[in-house]
Amino acid sequence: MPRIAPLDPDEMLADARAAHDEHLRIARITNMKRTLLHSVPAFDALMTWYRLRDTVQPFLGERLTTLFAHAVSAETDCLICSTFFRRILIDSGEDPDALAMDCREAAVVAFGRALAQTPHRVPDALYDCLAAHFSDEQMVALTAFGAMMVATNVINNVLQVPLDDYLQPYRRHPAAAGEGKRIDCLIGEKLRRQWMSE
Repeated sequence: MPRIAPLDPDEMLADARAAHDEHLRIARITNMKRTLLHSVPAFDALMTWYRLRDTVQPFLGERLTTLFAHAVSAETDCLICSTFFRRILIDSGEDPDALAMDCREAAVVAFGRALAQTPHRVPDALYDCLAAHFSDEQMVALTAFGAMMVATNVINNVLQVPLDDYLQPYRRHPAAAGEGKRIDCLIGEKLRRQWMSE
């Protein structure tokens, strides 16, 4: 049961309906967005997610951008966002619960999980491993994108936004597990020990 019901278009005030119609030209209007439209400034703030995604995607690539956003959302246990990115992966022919990643990709995914777990203390070993692959400008953009991803997760989790019908077939089965272990293997046992000891 949602704590705040998503608005139908005919229930929206004029400014919310205008924002709704403008956004519909570039993306689907989801339950989260219809919930955010109770407050147009909140909607506008969270929709900067698209600009941040478009900033990181050129240097991450489309697949790794999806993996990063999925990692953040899975770690916060955001049903809507994690399922949204599962859908992208599944529709592209991948198994979200058995992802093949190289060391760079695994470091990006581990960073996403760390942002969701303890953003006030991302371990030096993990940060240094990741920063070896990116410029300062890219690290700032990636961190900001991760933070915006967490913000969307918070909205969905706290307000208990209902999962959109089109995402239902992509829900994760409880039996699927083990992503963290695979990531640990990929970034190496030495790095994992340094990370866990900090």
